[in-house]
Amino acid sequence: MTSSFNVQKAAGYEQLMGRWSRQLATPFIEFAGVTDGETVLDVGCGTGSLTFAMAENLRIKAIAAVDLSPVFVAAASERNTDRRISIQQADACSLPFTDGSFDRALALLVLHFIPEAPQAVREMRRVVRPGGTVAAAVWDHYGGMPGMRMVIDAAAAIDEAGRQLRSRYAFQPMVQPGELKQTFISVGLEDVIETEFTIRMNYLDFNDFWAPISAGEGPLGMYVAGLDAGKRTELESSVRGAFESGRPDGPRSFANVAWSCRGRVP
Repeated sequence: MTSSFNVQKAAGYEQLMGRWSRQLATPFIEFAGVTDGETVLDVGCGTGSLTFAMAENLRIKAIAAVDLSPVFVAAASERNTDRRISIQQADACSLPFTDGSFDRALALLVLHFIPEAPQAVREMRRVVRPGGTVAAAVWDHYGGMPGMRMVIDAAAAIDEAGRQLRSRYAFQPMVQPGELKQTFISVGLEDVIETEFTIRMNYLDFNDFWAPISAGEGPLGMYVAGLDAGKRTELESSVRGAFESGRPDGPRSFANVAWSCRGRVP
């Protein structure tokens, strides 16, 4: 499996996205129906936002967490002090578990970075017992992330690579309305329900927003890292102007939308 998400350092990812994943984890866990005594799989665990949020329920039996990135696996493993949690490197499109191993399989903010996302959903269904639940959440890249759109729209004004980045980013797998639900239905999940969550991304100032992107984190950071010094300065100036919008630099808040879906394994 390949992934379109670029990770440099776990700390950089935490500033870019991990802190917002933790906010999203709570409503997602409730929507997925995670409950006492269950064995749960976290697909694409990253630095562990969802894994450790689930572990706050001391009555969960066990949590298996997997991620393709060795950087993420190492960071989550270093944080882990809970014997119920196991963390390993694995491919979401070829999960190293037998059929029906879990009560639930969850994927938070990962399917839209997997080019073969339907195969990952099939694998999640395979490893969940009959009657169990598969659930996932993805960002609405096209219409639900205004802060990130400031960056990709500014990039698109700079060069052709920026325009290609915007097209890829805005139409990644699963990010369009109804796409996640249709995928769940197509792999044979039943009683499929789609909803959306909105959280606020609150930044202290422009540097709090821009630092992980300028350090090369994520797909936007990969684009920035490939620019020459002149274009990088031009992009930063344009994004700063959009962020500040004519007012002094300081705190800013953006509403961000995620699509979420759950289905039952027949």
